Amino acid sequence: MTTQAFRLTDAQMAQFIAHGYITITPDLPAEFHAEVFAQHEEIRTREGNPGNNLLPRIPLVRQVFDHPSVVGALQSGVGTDYYLQPHRHPHYNPAGSKGQTMHQDGGKRWSHRTRYLLAFYYPQDTPLERGPSGIVPGSHYFNTPEGARIERELPLVTPAGTVTIANYDLWHRAMPNTSDQNRYMVKFLFARMTEPRAPAWNNQHGAWPGIGPSLPDDGPELQSMYAHVWRWHRGERSNTAPESSEGPISAHLRTLSAADERAGIAAAYEIAALGEAAIGGLIDLLGDDAEMIRRHAGYALSAIGAPAVAARAEALSHPTAATRTDAATILGDIALDALAAAPALIAATRDPHEEVRRSDAEALGTICPAAPDPVAALIDALGDEHSSVRTAATFALCRLAPRAAEAISALEQVLDDENRYVRNNSVEALQQIGTDEANRVLYDFLSSARWCPITTKDSTL
Repeated sequence: MTTQAFRLTDAQMAQFIAHGYITITPDLPAEFHAEVFAQHEEIRTREGNPGNNLLPRIPLVRQVFDHPSVVGALQSGVGTDYYLQPHRHPHYNPAGSKGQTMHQDGGKRWSHRTRYLLAFYYPQDTPLERGPSGIVPGSHYFNTPEGARIERELPLVTPAGTVTIANYDLWHRAMPNTSDQNRYMVKFLFARMTEPRAPAWNNQHGAWPGIGPSLPDDGPELQSMYAHVWRWHRGERSNTAPESSEGPISAHLRTLSAADERAGIAAAYEIAALGEAAIGGLIDLLGDDAEMIRRHAGYALSAIGAPAVAARAEALSHPTAATRTDAATILGDIALDALAAAPALIAATRDPHEEVRRSDAEALGTICPAAPDPVAALIDALGDEHSSVRTAATFALCRLAPRAAEAISALEQVLDDENRYVRNNSVEALQQIGTDEANRVLYDFLSSARWCPITTKDSTL
């Protein structure tokens, strides 16, 4: 499929970076969306919510997410080789509902780089009274309601067939449905498989173009952050560090340590531009009792990149588990420039603490294209007692393929794991490995595990 013509423009990409969402309207007929809606109604009434079995129950939905306009937008955000993750859920907002509270699906993450996207598809017209999704533009950079300014809710009032591509961390909710009609929204999760080395959108300009005041308080203080994310999407991994003095560094460190999340994040990217001279002060802040302050210091160290790697690799042996977790997380966010830390991360996959092991596996997944072979360590992680570690390890193996052929046997053993994400990641890893043996294992599994989409409680024969 040729999708180049459907990739985002610079203006659209700038909106996506700053606001965290972009809206797409595939050219599918109204009758198509009406049929999808009708099938939702029938299946919900007869069987309940199909959850992650949505695609076999309503195969038409695949045409939406395979449409070139949707694929082009997804490729622009998370690369041309993105991965459709097993979270595929039809959200039902019934007539008369009170809606949801505002929330983030991604939880508190330590990265502002785009590695996961959500896609929302609405098979019916969704006016305000029918309970649309409410989003907070620009909120994906913040972990607190105050920083995100969740009172600035934007209802996604859309016609049938609209698809909204959103950052995984964007604050959102289902709004109250005051109508007498049900509302459906299909939500899929997509993951980046490779770190950007070049722009994946229709990029014409190298420098961050800026974004006008299309929303209240769009935040001139955040332009350094937007520019950093823009450069990262273009494959530019290093900051240009100007000459600096201790004075401005100290001032930025004080602001970064403030209780105000928005001011702290802005300070993190301002201090990152000061380069290597700021690393010592930032590492001191990583010992702070306040998670938010440690997270802001992490943003700055990730943005500094390669010069921060040695200190973070050393911290993988720190006596405090939280410090080791933070170190692995920052190294994983630095990704390709953290190659020197790969041996320490491989060793740390045997850490006694679950969160450290999970973060280590995730980090190996992002630096894996350039790392010394971590496959053996990830194979060991597939036997971890905690599903979060197994999930991270299987996804890392997805990103390592086709270098992960020695993991085929271990992946076969977790195809029946109790966790659906481990199962699906294992299927994806085997597909990516793609050898005859991997294909045999994959075929044997699918031939016995394939769920029949036309089997229901009323039709079992």
